[in-house]
Amino acid sequence: MDDTLATDTARIALPPAPGADQYRSLDFANTAATLPAGQSYDLLSTPGSAMRWLTAHDLATPDVRLYEVCAQRMRTLRTHIRALFAARVDSTTPAQGSLRAVNEALTAVPTAPLLDWDAAEGLRRVQAHPVDRAVNHALATLAADAADLLTGPDAGLLASCGSAPCDRFLMRTHGRRHWCSTRCGDRVRAARAYARRSGAPD
Repeated sequence: MDDTLATDTARIALPPAPGADQYRSLDFANTAATLPAGQSYDLLSTPGSAMRWLTAHDLATPDVRLYEVCAQRMRTLRTHIRALFAARVDSTTPAQGSLRAVNEALTAVPTAPLLDWDAAEGLRRVQAHPVDRAVNHALATLAADAADLLTGPDAGLLASCGSAPCDRFLMRTHGRRHWCSTRCGDRVRAARAYARRSGAPD
């Protein structure tokens, strides 16, 4: 059942938005999207699909077993990151609950490599990634990435797709960029062409 769902999702899912290659948190925020004709998708809807997303983004290894509670934690953090992105785009005050959720993810695991002793190598720094805390590390990494985007020099480039009903985010890589994908851009252009032909307002 999960494989069938994955195939259906892959068929309708949009390609990564501009900026997703630079900020994994942007791609994470866009793992759920609303599409025309009542369609939508969620790349984190099941533990299997969430695990595939983490592995594809080098945030987990294939030996990690993901449960529904972990996938739900990912979906919850995504909701909060999306809320913070939307507040930044709309120049509104972010919700305290979303700030708190991202900060909790940031501080749930040590971010600095820990000091360790190895008989062969002596003292060394290691990044601890025990399997039972793999999701914590993934969420901390995504939260840190989102915080960097929201407070860094690229924050002003963050935008919402201008092709309703799409609700994805993108980095406005040039001034005329208003949509997250060619598919959304084509839809806007087709609607404008139709409006011109019919004399209806844009």
